[in-house]
Amino acid sequence: MRRLAPEMGQDQTKQQIEKGLKLYQSNQTDKALHVWTKVLEKTSDPGGKFRVLGCLITAHSEMGKYKDMLKYALDQIDTAREMEDPDYLTEGYLNLARSNEKLCDFQKTVSYCKTCLNMQGTTVSLQLNGQVCLSMGNAFLGLSVFQKALESYEKALRYAHNNDDKMLECRVCCSLGNIYVQLKDYEKALFFPCKAAELVNDYGKSWSLKYRAMSQYHMSVAYRKLERLPDAMECCEESMKIALQHGDRPLQALCLLNFADIHRCRRDVDKAFPRYESALCIMTEIGNRLGQAHVCLGVAKGWLLQKEYDKALESLQRAQELADGMGNKLCTLKVHCLSEGIYRSQGQQEELREQVVKFLQCVEELELYCGMCGESIGDRDQKLQALPCSHIFHLKCLQTNGTKGCPKCFKSSMKPGFV
Repeated sequence: MRRLAPEMGQDQTKQQIEKGLKLYQSNQTDKALHVWTKVLEKTSDPGGKFRVLGCLITAHSEMGKYKDMLKYALDQIDTAREMEDPDYLTEGYLNLARSNEKLCDFQKTVSYCKTCLNMQGTTVSLQLNGQVCLSMGNAFLGLSVFQKALESYEKALRYAHNNDDKMLECRVCCSLGNIYVQLKDYEKALFFPCKAAELVNDYGKSWSLKYRAMSQYHMSVAYRKLERLPDAMECCEESMKIALQHGDRPLQALCLLNFADIHRCRRDVDKAFPRYESALCIMTEIGNRLGQAHVCLGVAKGWLLQKEYDKALESLQRAQELADGMGNKLCTLKVHCLSEGIYRSQGQQEELREQVVKFLQCVEELELYCGMCGESIGDRDQKLQALPCSHIFHLKCLQTNGTKGCPKCFKSSMKPGFV
């Protein structure tokens, strides 16, 4: 008769988790996963089970195995419910939010983040709030809700400063770089990841190298937008080197996409296309739909350079389907903008009119216009400034008008009947 494996006690569980962590930190990921999976099978301690699930969630997140990450996050929530501990529940919901963020289910992410912020936990929960705000900001950015994204990042930054959490500050700076890339204020888009790189240099001796890789990647994107292509290439190579060493598939895919975009900016489409293809393979495998949409937009621009309009429209249609599936309005806006150019050059008036109407609808929905001059934001590189309420304006408009408050807030507070 087969003997059942003995259950692990609390101390033994703790030792095995630590053993797994040491293996993981020395890049022996498979061995670490083996140790942790065994702990999960044998432990009778709910606290230990919760902690080992946390380790598995982090590892699978970094490997880009987001569906497994989500599965472990759901197990973790069940464990937290059994324990009836608000701190564990907050952490569990944060991991659920992050898993959905990685899978580009942004509405779910926002919902789980709100659940976290409503939990009445203790100091542990309060320390997690900064990470919750960061995840929420990323989800709002995924939905192209720029004001709420900026608001969430500002809150995350305040938590980082109050708790002296330099790692969180570093991650928020990278996300702020990303939002300003999308809003086309490229000076700010470069400033924030440079700030993140400074934090890594000053405090990051004991941090994972992924923080360095992350800041270099975001710097590279900003350099590319500023047309400083040699700098962009150098930072992207640095980021890719670390991503390859650590088996970080999600970052490898982003670097490949950025390499492809750099080659396209140099009008070297023959070098760009294979890299787009490689990026798309990884992003499809891991479930990064936002990345896939960006690849399709890049490929479409590549076909446009070669005047292959039908192929460009095909890529744009795929980008549109992905954007609709996630609710990413900015991606949709770009699709209409590029399609409009194609139909204009082909003299297809009916299709052109349809794209113009859809483009204007997108601009209206995204509120991508300055509340002072009424001109659009994000159609060219301009200096922007956010007020404390997170409404965004052209810096020059704020300087010339010298406002005492936010014109957008003032407008929305003027209720009908009180005007």
